[in-house]
Amino acid sequence: MTMEKNDLKLTVIIPCYNEKDTLEKCLDAVRDCGLENVEIIVIDDCSTDGTRELIKEKLMPKIDKVLFHKRNCGKGRALRSGFRAATGDLVVVQDADLEYDPKDYQKLMLPFVTGRMDADVVYGSRYMRGGYYMIKHFWHSLGNKMLTIMSNIFSDLALTDMETCYKMFKREIIQNIKLEENRFGFEPEVTAKLAKMHCKIYEVPISYYPRDYSEGKKIGLKDAFRAFYCIIKYNLFCGDASH
Repeated sequence: MTMEKNDLKLTVIIPCYNEKDTLEKCLDAVRDCGLENVEIIVIDDCSTDGTRELIKEKLMPKIDKVLFHKRNCGKGRALRSGFRAATGDLVVVQDADLEYDPKDYQKLMLPFVTGRMDADVVYGSRYMRGGYYMIKHFWHSLGNKMLTIMSNIFSDLALTDMETCYKMFKREIIQNIKLEENRFGFEPEVTAKLAKMHCKIYEVPISYYPRDYSEGKKIGLKDAFRAFYCIIKYNLFCGDASH
């Protein structure tokens, strides 16, 4: 029997660090994504710009669960906190900076509910045709594509966008993966471990609206070097991927 999207509960994990200017807009966009059964979990990674105060004073009614880190630990660590707290059938990562459009959740859900697909994980690709892509940051885009190629070589996957934020998981899959990376190394780490677990991975096209570093974009060159390291480490030298 084919399931419908609204038969499933979706947990949206929003890690945030110093996102005072965009977090409320992000929450409103998630609530307006077109799905009926959505759980929102926000992890504030010890923000210092007033994000934490904004959450406490204004945004709590828009959030189902809030987790406050006592020190800044990084996106990967924030995601681990969120994954543990998730109760949905599916779990998706949503950055608070609005580079990604929550209306794409419905595209991401299709391989979970359509016929014979039976997905375990769905990646939202910024580079597949079918979405809107704002033209910016040649070197950043080239770096993402190089990391994806290297990841594919070692994982034997054929992804077009390993570094995408939009990864949607069956909850039991992501909660069963032993994750270690605290920063942006989460992306190559989780991809390597999904490959080791022989998960059924699909890709769908999504839209992307990149912000500038002047607007608060945080990932940088040192994160790219760490990603290369993580690709080697978790594909070649990592043992068990699951708990």
